[in-house]
Amino acid sequence: MKIDPHPAAPPARSPQDAKYWDATDLERELRRVFEICHGCRMCVSYCGSFPDLFARVDRDIEKRGATGAEALAAEDFTNVTELCWQCKLCYIKCPYTADEGHDWDVDFPALMTREKAQRSRRNGVTMQDRALGEPHLLGMVGSGPLAPLMNFVNANRLVRKVNEKLLGISSEFPLPVFAARSFERWLGAHTPLERAGNAGTVALFSTCTGDYNYPGVPANAVRVLEHNGFSVLRPEQTCCGMPNLDGGDMDAFLAKARANVASLVRHVREGRDIVVAQPTCSYTLKREYPALLGSADAREVAAHTFDLMQFLDRLRRQKKLDLDFKKGFGRVAYHAPCHMRAQKFGAPGARLLGLLPGTQVEVIEQCSAVDGTWGMKAQYYEMGRRYARRLTEPITASKPELVVSDCSLAALRIRKESGVRVMHPIESLADAYGVAVAV
Repeated sequence: MKIDPHPAAPPARSPQDAKYWDATDLERELRRVFEICHGCRMCVSYCGSFPDLFARVDRDIEKRGATGAEALAAEDFTNVTELCWQCKLCYIKCPYTADEGHDWDVDFPALMTREKAQRSRRNGVTMQDRALGEPHLLGMVGSGPLAPLMNFVNANRLVRKVNEKLLGISSEFPLPVFAARSFERWLGAHTPLERAGNAGTVALFSTCTGDYNYPGVPANAVRVLEHNGFSVLRPEQTCCGMPNLDGGDMDAFLAKARANVASLVRHVREGRDIVVAQPTCSYTLKREYPALLGSADAREVAAHTFDLMQFLDRLRRQKKLDLDFKKGFGRVAYHAPCHMRAQKFGAPGARLLGLLPGTQVEVIEQCSAVDGTWGMKAQYYEMGRRYARRLTEPITASKPELVVSDCSLAALRIRKESGVRVMHPIESLADAYGVAVAV
């Protein structure tokens, strides 16, 4: 019997809905969506999930007399899910989503999240996903006085090989370095620029990598925002929770989401926008929190949350952005990260860099195949490299004078494969204004 592509009821996408945890309902939804994807095949080149899915359905049609996805088993669902790195590109390109007004209401990434959450609740979160799921705690321990030692240890090939055996974290993936001074410590000692506060105050969600690995990103965000008249506060915050979500640890994700929302909503109600220094985290606050928490507070926070470059580009559109740039950078290769593209506001950093004197920006819309934690896993490292070549090879070929990406993890992949240093666009803008700071 052919599977009906129309959902019998609205698909369960919130863990607050009891149906979300119903194994029978999930299996029915997996078959329905997989049947639709098998018939469409538009997303075959995006990640490993789709060619794997299509091969499994084709196998059943050829060898088991199936007409579509009805013969797939639990092992098939698991394998397809594990090859999804949650880039979200299939959702923004899919013609069958609710966003496109289609009554089939397909959301492949949300379905993969649900399958992994159910499986992790049933079987437990793996040690690998637990290790990758707590960058905030790791950063608190590894940054500061211990940073030189931690960085030395992380650079040791033998230690990396041992970690690969014990935790499944690839010994080849270039891990983020730990900063000797955290962003929070820098901010506490920072003297604001004279203009700060003339245009109001914003709350900066500085992110785990910004706090403990690359504090130059949020620090230069502060300088650029102050240069444009804003004073900057850093609200109490923890990890956005996306690494937990990637590992299927829904309970840990929800705990972090609730803590962040409780902190951030107070700033929103005091009239402040939330500005986020990394696109994965801004996506999580804007899209995942309302969908998975389902609370009015989460929706209120999401409505007032902006990715950092989105916020600055909004100032440009409002003719409030200071355009007195002191320098440009020639040919710039700009990587547009997937989680920024998934927010459907284009590449604002590229638009802003294009305003600099003597600067020509080439936007490269290809996935780094890191997307949080997936690219760090030993079993997927080589597959990630293969997919990432569509990003790294054009950069190498174009020989730009500057390479830019909003995503610090994508920058690690680019540097590993291309041998070039990658800056965050906010660091470039701060330099162009003449207000850049090294942390």
